[in-house]
Amino acid sequence: MKNILKVVEKPIRYTGEEINMCKKDPSKVKIRYAFCFPDVYEIGMSHLGLRILYDLYNRREDTYCERVFAPWVDMEKQMREHDIKLFALESKDEIRNFDLIGFTLQYEMSYTNILNMLDLAGIPLLSKDRKDGMPFVMAGGPCAYNPEPLADFFDFFVMGEGEEVNMEINDLYIKWKEENKSRKEFLEMVSELEGVYVPSFYEPVYQDDGKIKEYKILNIHAKNKITKRIIKNLDTLTYPEKWLVPYLKVVHDRPMLEMFRGCIRGCRFCQAGYIYRPVREKSKEKLEQTANVLIQNTGYEEISLTSLSTSDYTHFHELAGELIKTMKPKNVNLSLPSLRIDSVSLKLLDEVNQVRKSGLTFAPEAGTQRLRDVINKGITEEDILHGCDLAFRSGWNTIKLYFMIGLPTETEEDLQGIVDLADKIVEVYYAIPKKERTKGLSITVSASTFVPKPFTPFQWCGQNDIETIKKKQDYLKKHLTNKAVKFSWHEPEISVIEAALAKGDRRQCEVLQNAWKLGCKFDSWGEFFNYEKWLQAFEKSNLDIRYYTERKMDLDEVLPWSNIDIMVSDKFLKREYQNALDEKVTPNCRVKCNGCGIQDCPVR
Repeated sequence: MKNILKVVEKPIRYTGEEINMCKKDPSKVKIRYAFCFPDVYEIGMSHLGLRILYDLYNRREDTYCERVFAPWVDMEKQMREHDIKLFALESKDEIRNFDLIGFTLQYEMSYTNILNMLDLAGIPLLSKDRKDGMPFVMAGGPCAYNPEPLADFFDFFVMGEGEEVNMEINDLYIKWKEENKSRKEFLEMVSELEGVYVPSFYEPVYQDDGKIKEYKILNIHAKNKITKRIIKNLDTLTYPEKWLVPYLKVVHDRPMLEMFRGCIRGCRFCQAGYIYRPVREKSKEKLEQTANVLIQNTGYEEISLTSLSTSDYTHFHELAGELIKTMKPKNVNLSLPSLRIDSVSLKLLDEVNQVRKSGLTFAPEAGTQRLRDVINKGITEEDILHGCDLAFRSGWNTIKLYFMIGLPTETEEDLQGIVDLADKIVEVYYAIPKKERTKGLSITVSASTFVPKPFTPFQWCGQNDIETIKKKQDYLKKHLTNKAVKFSWHEPEISVIEAALAKGDRRQCEVLQNAWKLGCKFDSWGEFFNYEKWLQAFEKSNLDIRYYTERKMDLDEVLPWSNIDIMVSDKFLKREYQNALDEKVTPNCRVKCNGCGIQDCPVR
C-alpha cells in the first residue's frame, strides 16, 4: 500500500487517520458496518448524512462503523493490478468480511460506481448470488425512494430518516446472528420493520405495452406498502460533536448545523420538498449549544447553517444574529446558504461578509411569471429585482441566477423571459448612482435541464429530447448578449440518463450491469461520462431509453415506486399537477395547509 500511495493522485483519500476519526478494536464488537459513499472522498466527506450516521453507529459499543469511498481511477487501477480488495479507511480491512454494507444513494449518476465498488470488494453484484457468511448490502437516501433500478443488487432498502430504523436493524442482526438463522430469515425479520423494503420479496408483472400491471408479493412477511420513517422530535437526536476534520480540502469544508428537515414551499419540480416532509425544526437553544461544541472540537474558522431553505427557520434571524455575535470574537465566519433575499437577510449577510463580499445566488428557475406559477416557485419578478437592488446598494456586484430549461409547458416566450430578466437586473445595477455601487458587475445565468423525479407533481411528465434541449440552449446563447452577463449550461446527455434512472423500473438493473461492463463509472464527472455506452447498454437490454425519458405517464398507471409511501398522498400530487397545468399557485404550508396527506404535521 505504501508503494501504491506514492503513485496515485491525492493519496490522503485512502489513509484515514483524520482528527476525530473513530478507532475501535474490531474483535470487541458484534457488528462491523461499512458506510459506503459511491463517489470520491472529497464529495462523500461533504455529506451530512454520512457524518450523522457515522457518529450514531459508533456511539454503540457493539458496532464499529467505518467509511468507504469510491477509489479514483488511478487507485482502482493499482488495486486491481495488485489484487487489493476494497477496504475501509479506519482499519484498512477488506469490507467483504464485514457484517453490513450500507450505501447512500444521493444521485442517480453514482449507480455504476456502486457496482464497481461491490466488484472491487469481491462481493457478488446480485443479491441472489450472495451466500451465508457474506455481508448484507443495504441502501438508503433520496434515490432509494425508487429502488427498482437497483433492486437486483441490494438485499434491502431503508426508506426515510435512518437514525431509528438503522439501530433497529442492528439489534435484529445481533439477534439473528445469535439464533444462527438463515440469510432469508434475516431478510424476513427486517422486512417487518416499518420503512424497510426487501425487493426479492416482490415481483413486478408487466403488461404487453411495457407498463407495470402489478407487484406480486412473494413472502408473507412483506408489506403491501413501505412507509418512510421520520423523526418527529429532532431535539431528541444526538448530533455529531466530534466532527471529522479531513487533511484534504473537501467540497463543503466546514461543520454543518442542521436547523430543520422538510420544506414549506412545495416547488413542483423538487423531489426533496416532498420526500422530506413534514417540516420539523430544532430548537434555537439546541442549535446554539451544538454550534459552540462543533467549533470547540474542530478548530474550523467557519460554520454553515444548513437546511432546504435556511431562512424559513422560524427563529432564523435571531439564531443567525446570536451566532454572529458569539462566533465573531473567535474569528469564526457564519455561512448562510439557501436564503430568500430580503432586507433583513442582506443585513445579516453584510455582517458576515464585512471583509470580502462573495457572490449572491438567486434561483428564479423560470424566466416568466407564468412559468414560475406553473412550477409553484412562489417568487415574483418584483421580488427578484428588489432583492438585486438591495444587494447592489449593499456592495454586492456578483450575482448568479439559476434556471431550468425544459420545464412542463415551457415556450419560447419563457426562454426569452430568462434573457429579459438578466437584462433587467443589469438595468437595476446601472440605475444606482456610481458612488453607491461597487464596480465590475458580473451576472452569471446558469441553465440546467429539467429532470422529472418520483414523488413530485411532475413525476408523470416526459423530458425534452436532446435535440430540443440543445435548441433551447442555442436560443439562450444567441440572445444573452449583454457584456455583463455570462451563460453557463450543462450537456443534456447526462440529464437524460439521470431521468431514465430516476423513473426506471426493475428492468434497468440489466441496463446498469451492461453499462458498468462497458466501462461506465463516475458518470456525474464530465470527463468520464460516455453517452454512447449508455445507449449501447439500453439496446443490449432491448429497452428504449425514450420510454423512460420522453414518455408522459398515465395518471392511473402503476408506477415503479407505487409500493413506497412517502406520506404525501397520490391525490395531492395529482391535484398539484393539475394546478400546474392551470398555472395556479399553491400557498406555502405556513400560509395555508393544503392537505398533502401528512398526519400530525407540526406546521398546521
